[in-house]
Amino acid sequence: MDVGEGMSKLSVIIPARNEQYLNRTVEDLFAKAAGEIEVIAVLDGPSEYLPPTERKGLTVIRKVQEGLRPAINAGADAATGKYLCKVDAHTAVSPGFDETLKADCADNWLLIPRRYSLDAEKWAIEDNPKGPRDYHYLSCPVWSLRERDDYSMHGLEWPQRTRERMIGHDLDETMSWQGSCYFMARSHYEWLGPLVEENWGGFAGEPQEIGLKTQLSGGHIMVTKRCWGAHLHKGKRYGRGYHPDKAENSAGHEYNAWYWMTDQWPGRRVSMRSFIERWMPIPTWPADVLENWDRYFPPGATLAELKAASLRETAHA
Repeated sequence: MDVGEGMSKLSVIIPARNEQYLNRTVEDLFAKAAGEIEVIAVLDGPSEYLPPTERKGLTVIRKVQEGLRPAINAGADAATGKYLCKVDAHTAVSPGFDETLKADCADNWLLIPRRYSLDAEKWAIEDNPKGPRDYHYLSCPVWSLRERDDYSMHGLEWPQRTRERMIGHDLDETMSWQGSCYFMARSHYEWLGPLVEENWGGFAGEPQEIGLKTQLSGGHIMVTKRCWGAHLHKGKRYGRGYHPDKAENSAGHEYNAWYWMTDQWPGRRVSMRSFIERWMPIPTWPADVLENWDRYFPPGATLAELKAASLRETAHA
């Protein structure tokens, strides 16, 4: 849809599959917003829970079960705001989150609010010793193949960096993030293009695709500590909404790692090697990875060849 001149509305997209806290999340967003927002809840498949109550500014899209990526794309297609924010359907936010995010975000940035754990019963930040998770790193597929038996990359918590930069870094760059909440100008989203559904499948690699497209083209992933999102770790206690097929998800993660490590994206301005060099040392990345880059990640290699090279280099370490 067309965005009107001078509009500063925020469109919040919530992909949801059988989510018991979707209504609470929607209510919280409207209650905490300081400016104009619209909320687009995308119901991805049937649900045993009631849909959000009809209200001004809320759009509910009902879809056959397709996956997280198609749900986000459908929400973005329906959005009319100047800014876009994706929020998981079990998340509380801080008061005035929308105006803080708009004030802190540059045109080619991906902005991440400070993340806490959610106490779903109290609908508040969980009282636990972990505190905020401000920084994440992108894990090495060589490590993942050895430790997890798949060739994949993930945004993992970087507690050392969080501790070191706790004071005096209210708006700061991070290498990666966990994926439950992110914000950007609509113009940046349109430049990135919709989430690719072919080869990635319905779920895998969402943060890596959006984050690396942003970073490899000269933008940044920034964390703002001036607002927060409290995200529920669902696990066994709360069950899962999105529970992707294991084989499809693994194939999507492996395709994601191959795609980025062999510099497949035509929109990049810097190589993956240059990106990793900028952040080294990084947990899980071999100390010798830069000097032996082409041995770990042979240019033009197939996925099978990347795996073989990783296993070979790991055995020599």
